[in-house]
Amino acid sequence: MRFILYFILSFTLLWSKEPISPLETIPYNEQKAQLGKELFSDPIVSQDNTVSCATCHLLSSGGDNDIVFSFGIKGQMGSMNAPTVFNSALNFKQFWDGRAKDLADQAHQVIENPVEMGDNIYDIVKRLRKDKHYPKKFHDIYQEEIAKEHLIEVLVEFERSLITLDAPFDLYLKGESNAISQEAKRGYELFKSKGCILCHNGRNIGGNLFNRFGIHEANNHSKSLGRYEVTKKEEDKYVFKVPSLRNIELTAPYMHDGRVTSLEDAVKIMTDYQLGREMKQEDIDAIVEFLKSLTGKLPQILR
Repeated sequence: MRFILYFILSFTLLWSKEPISPLETIPYNEQKAQLGKELFSDPIVSQDNTVSCATCHLLSSGGDNDIVFSFGIKGQMGSMNAPTVFNSALNFKQFWDGRAKDLADQAHQVIENPVEMGDNIYDIVKRLRKDKHYPKKFHDIYQEEIAKEHLIEVLVEFERSLITLDAPFDLYLKGESNAISQEAKRGYELFKSKGCILCHNGRNIGGNLFNRFGIHEANNHSKSLGRYEVTKKEEDKYVFKVPSLRNIELTAPYMHDGRVTSLEDAVKIMTDYQLGREMKQEDIDAIVEFLKSLTGKLPQILR
């Protein structure tokens, strides 16, 4: 059934006028987002006060970090490459295997994951209640004592604010014909005609479906079984959430296991594994140029 739907989507996208749409801001509460921003960079949310959300999601660059696997409390190494937090509010599921239904579920799971924050959320709430300034900040918003729902909500509101607007390609879609180079325009046409658009489409250019990693070439390098770890269904082995390509130039290393560090290599892998075809170097270069045009501006809340 998944592959029937995939081909229906493929046909629709190939014949649609424009399969990618520009980013727009999404509504969020400024006061809650600002408090969430503060907590995002505060290690108080981890068991031993050594790890914050910003440890794995650097807000000054691509919203991820530049290592293959991140480290949690007690120096424990994770098993998946950290995805970007930018535009994550637009993903239909969270995590590579889609085990979190939304940002709230994702935040809760990270806090209690023994390899990441490694704490009980109720213990974090107790620490926040004893802190010198957080009780007042939360009370100013909620007019009551800090609760776990409040902690999750302010973190989610902050993530909702992290939309990277006005990428050159978005400006091009809005009618600014000179916003991107001719090479990038050619790369976009190749991106569509070669089939990349079948998985990377919509306003987040991905993040809206699952797909198997290794459709045309066996995926023998990945230790993770992807979606299978959640569903235990045989057909979900090596199935992952398709990542967003926005700001992709800033988010190396690539793939769920961080196996390559250059966009060129990433395009080559996708060509072999997902499309099952060879591509000329000049065409790969053009697609890379298009991908570089997807880098948006730092969100207003971070400026």
